[in-house]
Amino acid sequence: MKVLAIDTSNYSLGVAVINEEQVIGEYITNLKKNHSVRVMPAIEKLLQDCEMKPVDIEKIVVAKGPGSYTGVRIGVTIAKTLAWTLKIPLVGISSLQVLAAGVGRYFGGGVSPLFDARRGQIYTGLYQFQNGGLQTLAQDQIILTTDWVKQLQSFEGKVLFVGGDLPIHRGAIKESLGDRAVFAEITEHNPRPAELALLGHDLPGEDVHTFVPNYIRLAEAEAKWLEAQRELK
Repeated sequence: MKVLAIDTSNYSLGVAVINEEQVIGEYITNLKKNHSVRVMPAIEKLLQDCEMKPVDIEKIVVAKGPGSYTGVRIGVTIAKTLAWTLKIPLVGISSLQVLAAGVGRYFGGGVSPLFDARRGQIYTGLYQFQNGGLQTLAQDQIILTTDWVKQLQSFEGKVLFVGGDLPIHRGAIKESLGDRAVFAEITEHNPRPAELALLGHDLPGEDVHTFVPNYIRLAEAEAKWLEAQRELK
């Protein structure tokens, strides 16, 4: 089965095509540029280089968040449109899970992928490879970095932290966890779309029409609107 993966949930833009045996093609950039004008040309170029046509794709896997509100929305919208047009299954995978999968396969402890969520907060969760697969030990959430590392103090063993926004929070993590905190190399901070494709390869498709992103929190504009409505009551 040929699977197309799409990840625009943060600054990194990634697309990949895999089958049961290999990564056929993979494209990743980490640029502060508009994903909305770049992702479709990236997909077209990838398919062209892999000598494939859209009709050759048999499943779409998309990073469904959390992350940048706009970035997540762009990736999910394109994935839904392609899946509906091509009449193929659509699968959504946590953007944090993709990061964890890229570094945790040969790490014996927990993996805490993270994205900055402003005001001292991060999007994060806790994962670990167990019994041949990536297991979720703590669900994806938005939390103050200081509160998160306090929670991790009760976790036995070392914790590997990964993500492009890690430098923002590294000091607080190191101060709380000391030598139990392990930090991924810069070459590991970009989520690999091939890992995304692999995570969704064998999962059943979801309903295209009801599929929605997982923002974890409301967009700032929505939050302000709801607050204004409450004040009017």
